[in-house]
Amino acid sequence: MFTGIITDIGTVLEVEQRGDLRARIGTSYDPATIDIGASIACDGVCLTVIALGSEPQNWFDVEISAESVGLTNIGRQTWSAGRRINLERALKVGDELGGHIVSGHVDGVAEVTSVRDEGDSTRVTFKAPDDLAKFIAPKGSVTLNGTSLTVNEVDGATFGVNFIPHTKVATTWGDVREGDAVNLEIDTMARYVARLREYG
Repeated sequence: MFTGIITDIGTVLEVEQRGDLRARIGTSYDPATIDIGASIACDGVCLTVIALGSEPQNWFDVEISAESVGLTNIGRQTWSAGRRINLERALKVGDELGGHIVSGHVDGVAEVTSVRDEGDSTRVTFKAPDDLAKFIAPKGSVTLNGTSLTVNEVDGATFGVNFIPHTKVATTWGDVREGDAVNLEIDTMARYVARLREYG
């Protein structure tokens, strides 16, 4: 489990197709504090660490299944060397829950339809897949590229999020562009409420 609070911006160093896709990710995390088999959310995708190293910089390797590639933006904006990605290590008992409960299981891919500056902040509009739009509500939580965010407004399948300067610096959201494909994980509570309404 994760919180959606990004703790590092990683860089894709290498990508290789070996049956499954294998990626090496540069990080500021100390490899000595990461166990083989640990989970790290990479742009919101929960991936398992299969190798670690510190030369020429700190790095970890992950394998990405064909299913994960197909369900996430990895299949639309294939990772390549130099790509920056949001990273978060798994939540530990006793850690501060600064965002909301995030599983790292991406539900679908949203598209950035508009980016506009509003003072020092940036308002970004997204279009969600139609089957997921019902789970997104004004003032509710949503996870986009691994980041816990608050929804400002909703209009059908379109919704808006405001990014403050800190978020733009502490995550990859300062790089956002119209047309970007973004990993979307809906709020678990919203999913259960919808299910209860359907069968209650």
